[in-house]
Amino acid sequence: MERKDVVDGNLAGIIIAYFLIYVVWGSTYFFIGVALKDFPPFLLGALRFTTAGLILLGICHLRGEQAFRKSLVMRSAISGIVLLFIDMAVVMLAQRYVTSSFVAIIASSTALWILLLDVPMWKSNFRSFFTITGGIMGFSGVAMLYLEQLGSEWLSPHSERGFLLLVFGCVSWASGTLYAKYRSSREEKVNAFAGSAWQMLFAGGMFWICSLFNKDLANVSLSGVSLAGWLSLVYLILFGSLLAYSAYVWLLKIRPAAEVGTHAYVNPFIAVLLGVFIGSEKVTLIQIAGLLLILIGVMLIGRKHRSRSS
Repeated sequence: MERKDVVDGNLAGIIIAYFLIYVVWGSTYFFIGVALKDFPPFLLGALRFTTAGLILLGICHLRGEQAFRKSLVMRSAISGIVLLFIDMAVVMLAQRYVTSSFVAIIASSTALWILLLDVPMWKSNFRSFFTITGGIMGFSGVAMLYLEQLGSEWLSPHSERGFLLLVFGCVSWASGTLYAKYRSSREEKVNAFAGSAWQMLFAGGMFWICSLFNKDLANVSLSGVSLAGWLSLVYLILFGSLLAYSAYVWLLKIRPAAEVGTHAYVNPFIAVLLGVFIGSEKVTLIQIAGLLLILIGVMLIGRKHRSRSS
């Protein structure tokens, strides 16, 4: 079964797609931080996903995909709002109550939520030493990356609100991931990239509503946005959304959700490495141990699925 998936999905394409959701998505932590210096969070989400969705929709139209079928649009609306908008919106809101380090740790639990909610794969996943051990090691490794940053100030007086928001966001992303994998119609599989385009457009629409309600356009001067801010937005549109998110949706069609969900462990790994090499940040022995733990955990989960194909 797994071997057929590799043949059908094209091995080279799968490798590129994993590179996009591992490395490119991991790099977006850095570029979001730069962009947020100039753009309010909801306006950033609105500009990012609306632009990426329109570009991808135009590409799909040129390729001859049936992008305007009503059933495709309606199903994509559900995925876009649950998978993209809710998760990213609550992460932004949660940072009012907890530190970004705490956000990164809880957000990495998304991979565990996918394991817990992936009912069709319970029999396979929960009987696998590699999957269970790899999941625990991956989450523990992410915690170790940020452990030394969590001092006495890591939680605010309203930290429980941030924690609950983050858990809700993780469950929403996991639910949207599994909906996209199992509830997709044949039409969505044939027009996979058109579905991704509509998902981003609906998420972008929700961000516009929140941005207008928050009066973001009245509180920011686009002419005053720095070059770094604009370049970061372009990177998020082209690489973070147009390429990486489309790769994520495509991978869900052909690979196990638990395996694809390991991006939640690897993204903080990449973010820390970029902080070291680009931001000149120092890395500690505990962080190095965490990085190694993440690598081992991801390899264990991958080994489980490779062993099924042999």
